[in-house]
Amino acid sequence: MFARTPRLTLRPGWPEDAPAMAQAVAHESVVTMLSSPPWPYTLGDAENFLSQPRAVTDPYCLILRHESAYPDLIGAISITERGGGNELGYWLTPSAWGRGYATEAGNAMLDMARHALGLKRLRSSYFLDNPASGKVLSKLGFRRTGEKLLYSAARGTEAPCVTMEIDLIVEEQTPTFSLAA
Repeated sequence: MFARTPRLTLRPGWPEDAPAMAQAVAHESVVTMLSSPPWPYTLGDAENFLSQPRAVTDPYCLILRHESAYPDLIGAISITERGGGNELGYWLTPSAWGRGYATEAGNAMLDMARHALGLKRLRSSYFLDNPASGKVLSKLGFRRTGEKLLYSAARGTEAPCVTMEIDLIVEEQTPTFSLAA
């Protein structure tokens, strides 16, 4: 799936994106806030990740900023089926923090979840030491449902995180992005 917002393009990752992805995500301050990626994160990790098959119902989109002449990869956002539910996850490279990109990409992904995937609910979580992510999820309409310990491969241990959820059943809405499958 693809989506375009005023400042961003969300699209699937391709093998040729591996160098840009590795450069964007390979910051300890990013990877330690995620559950799966290892630290240090290498080009081989990006190549492996981008080569994994994805179901249409599990969109993983790279986030490209298109405000300049050359779009640059600034992050990724996904919806993944886990434990009988669907989870929203995302990350941004540090140079893109604090500019509203996560919220903009998140709104596009929520529209995909509602209108293209027909999902009724999404979950998400963030590590307690990443309150900025909690603010993004709150802006998107997620509400807190509890706390749990979550393993982080980069940290090599479990860390406390906040769990959140959003109900996607709303009155008929027009998508806020252009969608192409």
